[in-house]
Amino acid sequence: MSSTKIQRAILSVTDKTGLVELARKLAELKVELISTGGTARLLRDSGISVKDISELTGFPEMLDGRVKTLHPKVHGGILHQRANASHRNAVAEHGIQAIDMVVVNLYAFEKTAARPGVKFDELVENIDIGGPSMIRSAAKNFEDVAVVTAPDDYEAIADEMSRSGGKLSKMTRWKLAQKAFATTAAYDSAIASTLERIGTDEHLEVQSSSDFPQNLRLFFNKVMDLRYGENPHQKAAMYSDGSGAGVANARQLQGKELSYNNIVDLQAAWDLAQEFDEPVCAIIKHTNPCGTAVGKTLAEAFTRALACDPVSAFGGVIGVNQPLDEAAADEMAKLFVEVIAAPRFDEAAKPKLSAKKNLRLVEIANAPQPWVLKNVSGGILLQDADLRPLAQSDLKVVTKREPTPEERRALLFAWKICKHVKSNAIVYARGGQTVGVGAGQMSRVDSCKIGAMKAVLPLKGTVAASDAFFPFPDGIEEIAKAGATAIIQPGGSVRDQEVIDAADRLGIAMIFTGVRHFRH
Repeated sequence: MSSTKIQRAILSVTDKTGLVELARKLAELKVELISTGGTARLLRDSGISVKDISELTGFPEMLDGRVKTLHPKVHGGILHQRANASHRNAVAEHGIQAIDMVVVNLYAFEKTAARPGVKFDELVENIDIGGPSMIRSAAKNFEDVAVVTAPDDYEAIADEMSRSGGKLSKMTRWKLAQKAFATTAAYDSAIASTLERIGTDEHLEVQSSSDFPQNLRLFFNKVMDLRYGENPHQKAAMYSDGSGAGVANARQLQGKELSYNNIVDLQAAWDLAQEFDEPVCAIIKHTNPCGTAVGKTLAEAFTRALACDPVSAFGGVIGVNQPLDEAAADEMAKLFVEVIAAPRFDEAAKPKLSAKKNLRLVEIANAPQPWVLKNVSGGILLQDADLRPLAQSDLKVVTKREPTPEERRALLFAWKICKHVKSNAIVYARGGQTVGVGAGQMSRVDSCKIGAMKAVLPLKGTVAASDAFFPFPDGIEEIAKAGATAIIQPGGSVRDQEVIDAADRLGIAMIFTGVRHFRH
C-alpha cells in the first residue's frame, strides 16, 4: 500500500458513467476534487464541491477549451516524484500542489469518426490533447499517482480506498497505469487509422472506409483465458473489440465456461442463423451445419433441423435468430447440446433449460463484421466478409427446364446454407430444410456422394446447392442419382456446357448465380 493518502484528484471525463458516485465517495474520503468544463458542472449540479482547473493553474480555460490542463501546475503536480528531494523543492518553489489521482477518459473520437458525413473540422476538434497528456503523465508516475481511465474500475477503487484510509496499493496503481497506456495507444491508433482515410486534395474530406488501410492497427482487450485451445496441449484466450456486440462480447446466462471450440462453433451457428428473417435453427458440429431449417416457430425450426441428422446433432451448438421461447426450449432440452445462442432467452424458456447445468446459454447482440482476418506466417491476410446476397438479376436458368416455384424457393434456401459449409460443399435441401450436407472434401463429386450418404430424410425431390462450379458432369450425375431435381451453382467452368448438357439429359433444372462461396 502506498504510504501517501490520496489528497487531490483531477476529474475530466467525456463518458460520465458512474462519475458522480465515484466523486461522492472521494469527497467522503476528504479528497479535494478539481475538474473542467462539463464534468465540473455535473458534479456541482449533483451537490459535490469541486474546484475549477483555472483555480489550480491561475490561468483561464482558453481557445474554446483547447487549452485547459496543459499547464506546469497540472503536469508538475502529477509528474513530480515524491521521494525525490529536488522534485519536491522544485514544486514547492513554484507553488505546485501534488495531484495524486487523475480520472480521465477521452473525447469520443471513434464515435465521431464513425458518423456518416462527418466533416474534417469536426474530426480534428475531437482529437483530445490534454486528456492523453494527463493520462500519460499519471501513468508514467504510477509510483505516486493513480490514473483511472475506465468507469468499470470506479467501484473497486473506491472500495480499496475506503478500506485503506484513502490509499491505493502499488499493484493497483500499476494495473491502472498499464490500462492507461493501452487506452492512449488505442486512441492514437484510431486517430491514425481515420486520418489515413482523409483525401489528399485541398478539401480534406473523409473517404469511404471500403478500401483496406495502408497500416492495419488492431486493439483488443482480453475477455478471458480459456482452458485450452483446439486441443489440450494448446493455450488460448478470447479478446474483445470493446463494442459490446458480437460473440466475443456475448452474455452467458448459464453453464460451464466456453471452450475455444465452443466459441468457434458458436460463431458459425450465429452467422448462419443471421442469413434468415423467418424463424430458423442452425445446428453446428465442427463449424459445419449438420441440420438447418426454417419454421413457423423456433420449436418447429429446431425439430426440422434435428431431423436432418440427429446423430451428428448430439453434442452440437445451436444458433437461432429470434428470442428463444418456452416451446423451443422444451424441445431443445430433450437433446444434449453444448451451447445455445440466441438474441434473447424469454424468462419462461430459462427454467426449461436450467436443469442442464453444463449447457451454456449465450445471448448475442448482432455485430456484422466487414472484414475477415487470417494468420499466415510472417503476416496476416485481410478480406471483405462474404456478405454478398443474391439479387434476382444474378439468377440465370441455363437448362431447358425451368425450376418450379417450389424448387426455386428450395434452391435459394440451400444456397444460403451452402455458403456456411466448408469447401468443397454440396447441400441437399427441400422445403426450407436441409436433407444432406457434404462438407470439406478434396473432390466435389465426393461431397455429392457424402451429402447423399449422410441423408436421413428421403432425398427424392430435393434440390442441391454447390458453393463453386462443377468441373465435370460427374457431380451432376451423382446428384441426379441421389434423387435431386434441381441445382444451383456459380457456373464458370470451362466445361460448363458439358455440365449443362448432362443436366438436360437427366431432366434437371439448373441455375447459375455467377457468385462463388468458397469457405476454407
